[in-house]
Amino acid sequence: MTRGLVDFLGRYKVVRHIKDARAQSQSAFEGEAEIAGNQDSAVYEERGQLILNDQRFEAERSYLWRSAPDQIEVLFEDGRAFHDFDPTLGGKATEHLCGADWYRGGYDVSQWPVWTVTWEVEGPRKLYRSVTSYSPC
Repeated sequence: MTRGLVDFLGRYKVVRHIKDARAQSQSAFEGEAEIAGNQDSAVYEERGQLILNDQRFEAERSYLWRSAPDQIEVLFEDGRAFHDFDPTLGGKATEHLCGADWYRGGYDVSQWPVWTVTWEVEGPRKLYRSVTSYSPC
């Protein structure tokens, strides 16, 4: 089955668990994401609550998604490249160096239309694993 950007369009319940090995803490995010656009490009917008030490904070983020041959490119809101991934197979996303921090991760689309994104982040001040689950609303 071939899958493209248009297949990801819609609203999702988002649950993210973050385990920070350096701080020896865990946090979570609960909210919704919407991916709106067309088969060529879309805007990803996420809103919800970040839960740290039993306190809740409003949080949001945005990305730009673009279709590329057999890939979806994910860019930061300002248009800088972040990573790309195979929308049909999932698997490893391209690694991303942000300052001195390496972001290594991937997409799991094996339970489509539920999908997950996992990031392992390592750098001078960061050492955490983030797992985000997306379920259609």
